[in-house]
Amino acid sequence: MHELIRLGDISVSFLQSRHETQGSLDLFEMTIPPQVHLVLPHLHREYDESIIGMDGITTWTVDGKRIRVHPGEQLFIPRGVVHAFSNTHQSTARIMCILTPGLVGPEYFQELAAVMNVSGPPDLAEIGAVMTRYGVVPVTAA
Repeated sequence: MHELIRLGDISVSFLQSRHETQGSLDLFEMTIPPQVHLVLPHLHREYDESIIGMDGITTWTVDGKRIRVHPGEQLFIPRGVVHAFSNTHQSTARIMCILTPGLVGPEYFQELAAVMNVSGPPDLAEIGAVMTRYGVVPVTAA
């Protein structure tokens, strides 16, 4: 059984990481409860992301375009493209995420969890610092 990493209400469970795949990919499942939004749009400098819908519906904003991912559907997000996601529906969503090449591993999410899962509001500067260390660039509206 792989470690379940909690990022607030979102949970992440790695199936394969850069460690087992010699850096070829990171493969993890993400569970997103109803009415949960990723608050910080971002881009990945060095890797692409593929999303596969498993349960429920997630809504993605990719390069300014809104895209819904239903069970069995796929979404490809090339490196360098700004994106964010949410679950605006009444049922829990589950997605499979594949990052190629694998550069972050569970360590990225463990570090984010340590910063996010504190009492009081999360420190956005600390979250941004963790993201930056792993080649994830937070994007704020101009």
